[in-house]
Amino acid sequence: MAIDVAQAVGPDGWVTVPQLLEHVSRRTMARWIADGRLVRLRPGVLALPSSAPHWRTRVAGALADREAAASHVTALALWELVPHPPGPVHVTVEPSTSGRGWAGVRVHRVPGAYADRRRVDGLAVTSPERSVVDTWGLPWGLPRSTVRAAAITAVRKRLCRPADLSAELATRARLPGRAELAGLNSLLADGCQSELEIWGCLQVLRAPGMPPFVQQRRVTVDGRTFFLDAAYEDVQLAVEMDGAAWHGSRTQRERDIRRDALLATVGWQTLRFGFARMTSSPDACRREILAVHAARRLLITGDRGH
Repeated sequence: MAIDVAQAVGPDGWVTVPQLLEHVSRRTMARWIADGRLVRLRPGVLALPSSAPHWRTRVAGALADREAAASHVTALALWELVPHPPGPVHVTVEPSTSGRGWAGVRVHRVPGAYADRRRVDGLAVTSPERSVVDTWGLPWGLPRSTVRAAAITAVRKRLCRPADLSAELATRARLPGRAELAGLNSLLADGCQSELEIWGCLQVLRAPGMPPFVQQRRVTVDGRTFFLDAAYEDVQLAVEMDGAAWHGSRTQRERDIRRDALLATVGWQTLRFGFARMTSSPDACRREILAVHAARRLLITGDRGH
């Protein structure tokens, strides 16, 4: 029975030449290529024309039967930290390996990428921290704000730790924009988990004259554990910074009300600042925090702060 080209290639839409020759003759393979029913991803790897343009197909074909790992922006996309931009996919090989690429694939020659590889959907990929640092230095079409967001999300999702990013940065003395990434990582290490929290921390909570606070303070109430964005432990005052996208929904607002009520049962008062207010009126936010902090201090200790 004659085999269909799609059946021979398989569900992934690409196949190595040795794998294909297990099912069809070399003559049939040559005819399919000549007819345009198969296209070459690279020497020894073929794909269906419908699959070849997809970046996941190109990176899978680029890694097939090679000691290589998806890297840079392609690795971030596989970690689901950024959308893959138009243009080539990126893989990294050892310096002893040829760095020659082909259509739609950019090959980098850097030691250690394959030895330190992880796996995502069965593909060899550089670690999240290495992917962030690589892309920070070579964004390949991504705006810096997108790479910043990827770093923040990687830490928030616990794909990597700030300590991992620090260790990776320690090996990149000449990385473009290194000081900016190091500063961002310092804020992540302090507990910031979003751009809003970074803004709030720098522009409001750490402003001159503001009292000391801790970030991501853990509080357990009635068997439930919460982490406070910022906590003034001496007066049990919590400051929450609510992003517009997440906290703008009715469901999330109701959850926030229940959360704040539970925290109140163990003595914590919560102040919430939305994105618009925090970023447009930082002075007013600071004044409110100071006023409530002073009132709480008077209530708890009788100290008027004079």
